[in-house]
Amino acid sequence: MAMGELLYEGKAKKIFSTGNPDQVVQYFKDDATAFNAQKRGTILEKGVINNKVSERLFQLLEQNGIRTHFVERSNDREMLTKKVRIVPIEVVVRNVVAGSLAKRLGLKEGIRIDPAVVVFYYKNDGLGDPLVNDDHLRLMNVATPGVLRELRELGQAVNKVLKPFFAERKMQLVDFKLEFGVFHNKLILADEISPDTCRFWDMTTGESMDKDRFRKDMGKIEEAYQEVLKRVCG
Repeated sequence: MAMGELLYEGKAKKIFSTGNPDQVVQYFKDDATAFNAQKRGTILEKGVINNKVSERLFQLLEQNGIRTHFVERSNDREMLTKKVRIVPIEVVVRNVVAGSLAKRLGLKEGIRIDPAVVVFYYKNDGLGDPLVNDDHLRLMNVATPGVLRELRELGQAVNKVLKPFFAERKMQLVDFKLEFGVFHNKLILADEISPDTCRFWDMTTGESMDKDRFRKDMGKIEEAYQEVLKRVCG
């Protein structure tokens, strides 16, 4: 479907209108950011990889009864999706202690979390996307208790599908970020699921296979993204 006007540009994607008021085009960029956009760079072919990986994972989730905004992948960099009203909450699901959780709580990285922990971050660049609880979100009138309960349940449901899928491919799903939107009064999964939004560790070597390689200047960033593509879509 032909792209119309640019509706929104974020750190990793551009959103364009279409001739259908219920659909938009997501264009995946190669731009990379970290630490609330304080670090910027480019990862070669990242947009192509994230588009293809997201397509595969959205299809998998749809097959398992989880509604998503995915319609079709139009080409290497463009995905046709339902037009949703994004809920300004990042839903983060953690299976293993890593990253900010380890720093904040003084825990050792690598400790398994079972059952998984689901936490919320308020999507606001000016505030640095702060970690929030249900009471904070209620105070700000961001979401009702019912919506927050549904977001938690959906986060766990997505994890139940993705965790074994990646394990079969020798990838440990350490943690991941989800975003949801409202489409015709229903909460559905939106945004993307990719090495940008997930933390993967190779189950054989323990090597990072995600944007941590960019965050921490670990090198071999493009190679890691290509390996994720190969294992997920190959």
